[in-house]
Amino acid sequence: MGKDVAQTVFTRADRQRFRQKVRRCLDVFAQMLAEARFDPGPMAGLEIELNLVDDAGDPTMRNDAVLNAIADPAFQTELGQFNIEINLPPEKLGPGGLTAFEKGVRTSLNEAEAKANTVDAHIVMVGILPTLLPRHVNAETLSANPRYTLLNEQVFAARGEDLEINIGGRERLVTQADTIAPESACTSVQYHLQVAPESFSTYWNASQVVAAVQVALGANSPYLFGKELWAETRIALFEQATDTRPDELKAQGVRPRVWFGDAWITSIFDLFEENVRYYPALLPLCEDEDPAEVSARGDTPELHELRLHNGTIYRWNRPIYDVVHGRPHLRVENRVLPAGPTVVDVMANGSLYFGLVRALADQDRPLWSQMSFSAAEENFHAAARNGIDSRIYWPGVGEVPVTELVLRRLLPMAHDGLTAWGVDPGDRDRLLSIIEQRCITGRNGATWQTQTVRALEEERSLSREQALREMVRRYAAHMHSNEPVHTWPAS
Repeated sequence: MGKDVAQTVFTRADRQRFRQKVRRCLDVFAQMLAEARFDPGPMAGLEIELNLVDDAGDPTMRNDAVLNAIADPAFQTELGQFNIEINLPPEKLGPGGLTAFEKGVRTSLNEAEAKANTVDAHIVMVGILPTLLPRHVNAETLSANPRYTLLNEQVFAARGEDLEINIGGRERLVTQADTIAPESACTSVQYHLQVAPESFSTYWNASQVVAAVQVALGANSPYLFGKELWAETRIALFEQATDTRPDELKAQGVRPRVWFGDAWITSIFDLFEENVRYYPALLPLCEDEDPAEVSARGDTPELHELRLHNGTIYRWNRPIYDVVHGRPHLRVENRVLPAGPTVVDVMANGSLYFGLVRALADQDRPLWSQMSFSAAEENFHAAARNGIDSRIYWPGVGEVPVTELVLRRLLPMAHDGLTAWGVDPGDRDRLLSIIEQRCITGRNGATWQTQTVRALEEERSLSREQALREMVRRYAAHMHSNEPVHTWPAS
């Protein structure tokens, strides 16, 4: 989806050709897996989606001007005109890897913020911008790149009707949308983990197991359109804002395009085959490459159609096939967490993820063999609703407060996992201590936001809109201090 598009109208022949190309790519991919033609890694990657605001803390539709001012290819456009994204160069998960990520993000964001200020914009790293209102998400606020317009058209052509956003939490939001623009409210952090083909299923399954823990501790999206909803409202919003199914197809059990999944896997091939078997193409754009011919002569095929199709299916842990310098590799793209609140919080969340999945992957008896997949999914959505106050199911423990589970069991596992990766002990202990203190204090981005807004409403008699603006201004100041969120004052 990161590629510009020229074609905007598709014929039935285009769709048939694309289906044939995707299936051909899948056959070649199966052959490549059998021949073990992949760079085994391990490497890690990091992407962060960001919001742009004006001096008042309201969204500003200036991503073109901001990107021109930043003039750094690491920063790219995103769906909404108030969004941008930063992509960090991959690093090895060994000595200095997490430090390199942290320094890279902080340096890049500081420079980007200074340049954004020259065009009257500020950068805020948060899951959903709390000051966002319905008027900020419509066809006119989509970014100018034609791929977004095309994606919007194809989603609604498949759906055949407007979509409903219906989220109930502390308050309730019910609204209609005739574009995918509400999706632009969802700004996330994406951790990439490159692994060998034979290890992929282990790391993907482990990522599914820990997703609930990640979301509970990292929740940072309690407000949407002025309403206090889930601790991580971004999960519900993203699932609803890109749903191509009318009610009748939902009732039939047709798979959504944003989903957690329905089963543990034995190979990455399971996921790509599922893409081809169950999902019609949204963007049937074909390239000239014949993947079978490229593979037969000993070169690495790009598998354009397989990758493009995969990019329109939004699993919370997504399989990635990519080619770098002529070498193919596989990655788990962990997409469950919101952006923010600070760079050090993002790195602490990353250390927990990388450490836990390594520890789970190294166990003799896989944890997912001891729990149903539906239990993992129920954990995930419970964590999104309730955040750091969640209770989740864990094999051998039963249902338990997530903070207790992390303090007693998971932090030692993450410690061992990071040690196994070769992470510097100083980085390991510093970052995991942030997770520990988050559990002890019960404060993450979501709780800080809601506590601050309630204090502003009750103590200063501010309206919800005024309280959200003031909270965003304070949030931005704390964000740039890079002090972890559990240390922020609540009022």
